Amino acid sequence: MNDSHAQKMILAGFIQASNCSNYTGSWRHPETDHSFLSPEYYQSIARILESGKFHLAFIDDRLAMPSQYANSFRDSVNHGIRSVKLDLVPVMTAMGLATTNLGIGGTYSTTYHHPYHVARLFATVDHMTNGKSALNVVTSLNDAEAQNFGLLEHSDHDVRYDQAEEFMEIATALWGSWESDALILDSNSGQFADGDKVNAINYDGLWFKSRGPLTVPHCPQVKPVIIQAGQSPRGREFAAKWAELIFVIFPTLEANKKFYTDIKHKIISYGRDPQKVLVAPAIYVIVDDTDEGAFAKFQEIKQLSKTVDSLTLLSEVFNYDFSQHTIDEPLSDSVIESISGLRGFLDRVIGLSGTNNPTVQDFITYSGRGTLDELPTFVGSPSRVADDMQHWFESGACDGFVIAATHMPGSYEDFCSMVVPELQDRGIYHEDYHGSTLRDNLGIM
Repeated sequence: MNDSHAQKMILAGFIQASNCSNYTGSWRHPETDHSFLSPEYYQSIARILESGKFHLAFIDDRLAMPSQYANSFRDSVNHGIRSVKLDLVPVMTAMGLATTNLGIGGTYSTTYHHPYHVARLFATVDHMTNGKSALNVVTSLNDAEAQNFGLLEHSDHDVRYDQAEEFMEIATALWGSWESDALILDSNSGQFADGDKVNAINYDGLWFKSRGPLTVPHCPQVKPVIIQAGQSPRGREFAAKWAELIFVIFPTLEANKKFYTDIKHKIISYGRDPQKVLVAPAIYVIVDDTDEGAFAKFQEIKQLSKTVDSLTLLSEVFNYDFSQHTIDEPLSDSVIESISGLRGFLDRVIGLSGTNNPTVQDFITYSGRGTLDELPTFVGSPSRVADDMQHWFESGACDGFVIAATHMPGSYEDFCSMVVPELQDRGIYHEDYHGSTLRDNLGIM
């Protein structure tokens, strides 16, 4: 086993407060539960993940419908391409109330929210879940999100990360503004708390200002677990400095191993313990009693995706309207330079296509956006899937996995009933929760 592992494999569920999972075609699956507007839907998923001893579930988010393709949100609505995005806090609360040990995470944008608001929100969630909260930090993607907040266009990639640095400095200071023993609660003396142990932060930055202190006392975890997914050079620096769980999207084992080695060195360069920062690639798992049964499922699920899914999501993630080009037209240098959004995906397309001027079809093929090809997909019997996961885990590619669902909730039901026992039998995944907080269970206290 990779000597860098201080613990067993960690597992997270990667979900959407939406009509679909991360696989956009999932809502078309005949076994999909369409009650995504009800609390019971999310509570059911949370209970399933907790039955499989998942460390946490966290919810992805965008602040706008996909609307860059053909400069319209019609395709997104007509085809169910992530056109629904519920506010996360009520969903997180519902999931937290339905479970005891499962960590609950939500995504918040450092570009369109103030750090005081987010710090207060997640401190409260941490109390309400008895120390099970996680914050997935993002800088947002595109102009549609900017326009929903009264701006004309999204700010530059690296500028957003500079802003995110201030955001995290303020939020971290606010979470520490109440000392752990500040509350006294002495009814006889009449003293509620020690005012000398509650402190202002008086932060005066370029993008944000905040006096503090927070109005929420010290969190059970001190602060929520910080999740981040930076893959661009600037994003990697941010993740190495701030993240405690880094989830990544790379197509191959070798790409994940390369990232794992690079990010662990960067973490050390920031004076942090690399064993306290976990790296988990997102994957799909399609499992059945036999390999043949699983591959039959795979073929059926693969057919759920449509080209319009890919084009709509590519336009969203790159903040660029791909409808301006024919499918086989190489994109010019000036177009490639104008594309913003997720730099890691752009690097992936250029690298795998072998050209600096990929076509629209190249973007579809090599990004895998909207298809099962976007993530590594482990297909087979429980033993075969566990073999693949164990190989990645023990070969220096990851500290665990973020499991995305091909359909809801059946994908998680299959994984928890078939794959989890196999991983436990091999001694690489925990038998039960062992801590009182998410940090305890992740081993990053």
